[in-house]
Amino acid sequence: MPKYIFVTGGVVSSLGKGLASASIGKLIEAKGLKVAVQKLDPYINVDPGTMNPYQHGEVYVTDDGAETDLDLGHYERFTESVFGKPNNVTTGQLYYSVIAKERRGDYLGATVQVVPHITDEIKERIREVSKGKRVDVVIVEVGGTVGDIESLPFLEAVRQLRLEVGRDNAVNIHLTLVPFIRAAGELKTKPTQHSVGRLREIGIQPDILLCRTEKKLSKNLKDKIALFCNMENDAVIEARDVQSIYEVPLTLQEQGLDRVISRFLHLDAKSGSLADWKKNVVDIALHPKYMVRIAVVGKYIELPDAYKSIYEALRHGGIANNTGLIFKKIDAERLEKGKAEKHLKDCDGILVPGGFGTRGVEGKIKAIQYARGNKIPYFGICLGMQCAVIEFARNVLGMKGANSTEFNKKSPYPVISLLEEQEKVTDLGGTMRLGAYPCNLKKGSLALKAYKNEKISERHRHRYEFTNYYLDVFEKAGMKITGQCPQGNLVEVVELDDHPWFVACQYHPEFRSKPDAAHPLFREFIRHALDYRELRLGSKLSVNGDFETLQNASAVKVS
Repeated sequence: MPKYIFVTGGVVSSLGKGLASASIGKLIEAKGLKVAVQKLDPYINVDPGTMNPYQHGEVYVTDDGAETDLDLGHYERFTESVFGKPNNVTTGQLYYSVIAKERRGDYLGATVQVVPHITDEIKERIREVSKGKRVDVVIVEVGGTVGDIESLPFLEAVRQLRLEVGRDNAVNIHLTLVPFIRAAGELKTKPTQHSVGRLREIGIQPDILLCRTEKKLSKNLKDKIALFCNMENDAVIEARDVQSIYEVPLTLQEQGLDRVISRFLHLDAKSGSLADWKKNVVDIALHPKYMVRIAVVGKYIELPDAYKSIYEALRHGGIANNTGLIFKKIDAERLEKGKAEKHLKDCDGILVPGGFGTRGVEGKIKAIQYARGNKIPYFGICLGMQCAVIEFARNVLGMKGANSTEFNKKSPYPVISLLEEQEKVTDLGGTMRLGAYPCNLKKGSLALKAYKNEKISERHRHRYEFTNYYLDVFEKAGMKITGQCPQGNLVEVVELDDHPWFVACQYHPEFRSKPDAAHPLFREFIRHALDYRELRLGSKLSVNGDFETLQNASAVKVS
């Protein structure tokens, strides 16, 4: 039986439970143990696949085709584990399953209630993540904030499960806020006390507190929190703001979190070193030797979480090249109304990410035309590939009105079109081409040089594809099809003959990137952006390797 770590949050949302859970996973893995991490989401949607990115952020996709919460991205980036459908559970999934069982008569006529039927379903889902696998520790993050109505069934299930597995096999970690009141010049512990009190009313006594704070917590303050929250003194852990999210495992280890967890769970494991993580990830992220400016042209620029994995994968490419990144975030709609040169002339690379709907598409196409014509490194992902195909059809092949049938069903040149099996689909949720599919790369291609493997597998999330009817005419004009899925010969990667680095892929490589193992395409994109910067400015050196300068510069946004 695995050990369990339950992570809850209080006071306010967005305290960083996902990052905390991922960092705890990193600490446990450093001890040589195997972990599984699971997110319990209180919303009634079956999954986030149909949710607006402005409300929920990006949809993360797993190998098995699950559309999940973005926190699973944190889990996979920080740990060595690969997750799937069992690792993200929503209220919608739970009620969907329980009602289906009731309709079949599985409950033998019993009155179906939140307790025990919903809570039993939650406990079964928690146990499922370790079934048939070697898992030493299961980390369960409970979404929402203590006190939310939606979270109550999950917290009750956690309370019950801890009693069932025994107190030596489960630990409750509560993430809370210790705000600094500038007018008084003091850190205040009362919000934390109230949050813990609310949790205890539900029947859960936290064993460990992670105190989110922007200032250092004194020993006296920690002792006060421990006294009023009925906890051991060394179980009050300071979780102070950091410059890079990849510092979080290091700061938690410095505070002794892994040691305290090991004591509560009686983990017989090595101490666990993060020396390589510090050297190969954090030190480079904080003090890069070089610097590039990357334009991200999208339609959800106002919300960073909408492109969370994109930004992180770009940073990973930077780490692999000892390079800091300045993001120039450009609203594609704004680009439609002005000249591309005005916004893109000071950039070393241009990336167009995925998306849905016609809004901003013409701005993305304009950015791609500028990258192609000026030989600026270009990286297109999903819709970014489709827009590259449309741009090439219009401006190189002379196909006036070329488009995707997603945007214009009556286009005279539908170079991007709906898959035949998608034409009769009526339900939007979970019906796209989702999850990992194989891809064969052509010899001599930029993609093959990056991957160093002719056969790859990448994750997808889309409905529309390159229309193979036009394949030959594109290749003869200089847009090469360098990657295809053997299942239906679907186009996966396109490149340009007369361009130093123009690569666009139908899949989502950002979901396979890690800070200490950058995805090959992101690594090569940043490398070529560095070369272009040196050509443009005569230097690719950073500004004194100053991370804060880079961070401030990263706020550049055209919206």
